[in-house]
Amino acid sequence: MENPTASKGAGGTANGGRKGAPCFWPFPAGHTHTLLDAEGPGIVRHIWITVPPGNPLHMRNLILRAYWDGAEHPSVEAPLGDFFGVAHGRQRAFVNDFAYMQAGKGFNCWIPMPFKTRARITLENDCGEAVRMLFYQVDFTRGDCLDSDTGYFHARFRRANPCPLGRDFEILSTRGRGVYLATVLGVRSLYKGAWWGEGEMKFYIDGDRDLPSICGTGTEDYMGSAWGLDEIHTPFQGAPLVDNKNGFYSLYRLHKADPIYFQNDLRVTMQQIGYGNTEAARAHYGADFKRWHPAGGAPDTDSSYFERSDDWSCVAYWYQTPIAERRDELPGRDERSADLVTDAEEKIKRSDV
Repeated sequence: MENPTASKGAGGTANGGRKGAPCFWPFPAGHTHTLLDAEGPGIVRHIWITVPPGNPLHMRNLILRAYWDGAEHPSVEAPLGDFFGVAHGRQRAFVNDFAYMQAGKGFNCWIPMPFKTRARITLENDCGEAVRMLFYQVDFTRGDCLDSDTGYFHARFRRANPCPLGRDFEILSTRGRGVYLATVLGVRSLYKGAWWGEGEMKFYIDGDRDLPSICGTGTEDYMGSAWGLDEIHTPFQGAPLVDNKNGFYSLYRLHKADPIYFQNDLRVTMQQIGYGNTEAARAHYGADFKRWHPAGGAPDTDSSYFERSDDWSCVAYWYQTPIAERRDELPGRDERSADLVTDAEEKIKRSDV
């Protein structure tokens, strides 16, 4: 912010160098602010952003975008909070090796983002109201040696609220050559009477159609937990948000040590499967209820696996070349914002007016 052109010896020129321009304020509704516009070759090494904390609608409706090498459509397009690791507009203190919220307030991303001719990074205020202050810093190197095999960094947000009963939630579908890097997954449980996380993470690689090459054993298993979910963060996997009362969950999994490579195409999905009391689930879902038992498992008359329908969101992170085509539009503000604010939060907001 103190050196917007990233020019040598040009930092801190405002106010004679005495903290003259530490932030952009106010950040008007509808405005898109350019965080970086630089010529290459180079690599973005670190992004740090903060805004006044505590507003879920700001976290979900400040939209981060990155454009590489003059592309018209963004390779990175995600809400600020989701991109930095926590779904549902929440802020939580956690740290991992890629992107995190330090003390729940300082948003950091350390994922290298190479560009050959130009890098442009923007933040759009699509909140419908001004955001009081925007602080940021983008650090990058110039002159890096990049070749035709260098992949471009991508990050995309998706939401299905609700995801239809019996349908797998699609996290990513792309064509090209690259490596899958990480997942931030948000779940809002719409049936709190049973465990929601028995769905399997699936990676369909290079022509897989009906069945995937990689298949997990359960949602919390993919994130490194087991037998349910507790709040935890580790360098590669964790769950910074576990709100059983309101049904909000946010999880992350980094494929830093176990990258998933693809040569032609990749599709990533998560099943919607729960486990719990059979009759209670049957009463909830009615005629649409579908249950079964795992292969080789003895039937349990009281409990079973069953298809669910919940509110799912995600950010998928990956590298690929060439730059991925834009396969679907970012969900609009109403779709992104729906059902994020709890009744208790609404009551607090009204009391502040």
